[in-house]
Amino acid sequence: MSSDQKKILPIDYTSRDFASIRDDLMGIAERFYPNTFQDFSEASFGSLMLDAVAYIGDQLSFYMDYNVNEAFLDTAYQYGNVVRHGRILGYKDSGRPSTYGEVAFFVLVPASQVGLGPDPSYTPILKRGTQVSSVDGLGFVLTANVDFANSTNSVVVARVDDATGAPTFYAIKAYGNVVSGHFAIEQATLGQFERFKTVSITDPNLVEIISVIDTQGNEYFEVDYLAQDIVYKEMSNKNFKSDNVPSILKPYLVSRKFVVEKTSNATYLQFGSGNSAESNVIADPQSVALDIFGKSYVSDTTFDPSRLTKNKNFGLVPYNTTLTIVYRATNPLNSNAAAGAIREVASSRFEFEDETALTNTTRSTVVNSLEVMNEKPIMGDVTSPSTSEIKRRIYDTFPTQNRAVTQADYENVAYRMPAKYGSILRCSAQKDPSALKRNVNLYVISQDPQEKLINTNATIKINLKTWLDNYRMINDTIDILDPFIINIGINFVIRIKAGSEKYTVLDEAVDKLKEMYNTPFFIGEPLYISDIYSSLKDVSGVLDVEKVLITNKHGANYSAVEFDINKNMSPDGGYIVVPKNAILELKYPETDVKGKVK
Repeated sequence: MSSDQKKILPIDYTSRDFASIRDDLMGIAERFYPNTFQDFSEASFGSLMLDAVAYIGDQLSFYMDYNVNEAFLDTAYQYGNVVRHGRILGYKDSGRPSTYGEVAFFVLVPASQVGLGPDPSYTPILKRGTQVSSVDGLGFVLTANVDFANSTNSVVVARVDDATGAPTFYAIKAYGNVVSGHFAIEQATLGQFERFKTVSITDPNLVEIISVIDTQGNEYFEVDYLAQDIVYKEMSNKNFKSDNVPSILKPYLVSRKFVVEKTSNATYLQFGSGNSAESNVIADPQSVALDIFGKSYVSDTTFDPSRLTKNKNFGLVPYNTTLTIVYRATNPLNSNAAAGAIREVASSRFEFEDETALTNTTRSTVVNSLEVMNEKPIMGDVTSPSTSEIKRRIYDTFPTQNRAVTQADYENVAYRMPAKYGSILRCSAQKDPSALKRNVNLYVISQDPQEKLINTNATIKINLKTWLDNYRMINDTIDILDPFIINIGINFVIRIKAGSEKYTVLDEAVDKLKEMYNTPFFIGEPLYISDIYSSLKDVSGVLDVEKVLITNKHGANYSAVEFDINKNMSPDGGYIVVPKNAILELKYPETDVKGKVK
């Protein structure tokens, strides 16, 4: 056979897996080299060569497909790559979720010597940063000061004088908000100057950066982007007792700043490119406000309130120093706590009105008397979003453009709330049909420690409302509401193939449905019964699915919502219509999924 005849052999470029590539190579060898290679048995050298080449071809084909898929958002599969694509489109990964809740603090205060009630000089302020823990070892941090002198606190007589019966100590009960996690410190030693220096923190449970201070005492501030020059610092309000506002936000011009970038394994602090020895980061205010440049008039220019310095170095870079990084890390697995689970004080921080006027013994008695308990569950979203959910949020982030106009915008902004403010499992924005103005009903739901649906607590709702205020339209009003939780059960009847083991097939069918509904429903998402039929038919050994019945579970350990399945069934019986203010839940899959073999 001539070489020209060999060239006309068509190559099948659709062969991409090991078996098809090997078959093509076998055909080529048999056609063009019948006298050279004749033995292709499994133990032959020719078979070894074919297997080796087919293996390499299969590997190259896989990695080529993988690289092409991961290069585009809609086909990317790896979590880290999806987040990178989202960062380009303006999506910021919120990191590990935190849980928020309210706890009650109790403290003993000596009686006043000049009148009734507790002694004001010994009535303390419990400072934010106080750490408490649950009986399971979960840590929580106080987010705001608790003033035991507040007139709204409950005060009862705790101890009396045995001789006179007069009160000697009063017990004061006050409430404070806590967030899951604990404080941690990490130090990073930096060498010579490097533009756009990156510092990594390897703690996978990091939620937020509290402070970054170098050896010289300079503080670095977290910003949304390195071109931002203004941050708002929280200052203590000296007039707190009269106006009940604990803190005041004030604008602060910063030259030392960083942005935070997160991956699944680490957190990175990205600094700018300025060198304090060479660059004048803070510009002259006159030259910033007026673009004169020798002219006798001023031209109108676009003004960005977050950029007042016109500095192109994006902030100063730390070098030849050691950074002390204080951060909050959340609990590694589940940060939810049941009611009454938080009972221990890990570390406390007190402040008294006049420390010099106090006796050490009495002061120690007050400090050591601190007790804590959560009267309500502390909960939030305890599961990280899946790859498909991240993609959906990225798709919604790009058109949102940091403002909320449509219903989808409100949902996207709600999901983007930083994890340090709390996290919600599901949300749904709906236009209020009964409101005359532009009112939006935002339904949100969370999870309890057992990953069951539960109403979102008030603290997370307040944080969410504050977060949405930065993005909403000025004439929009928002009501954050709890959706109705509809618990369901699934009963089915199947017919198995001849020769199949009855209980094995039944167990596989039940496991198939439990896996299918392992991911929580969305608010207002219908239940497609046709999907159940399809999934059961795919189980090995199932010949036919004769019946699927959806039941409503309510009362006892279930939700109190009674839902008529038949009245909310679609006309063709293919799916169950769920109201927009309700969410389905298969609460106990082990007992709520039942099957029979006929």
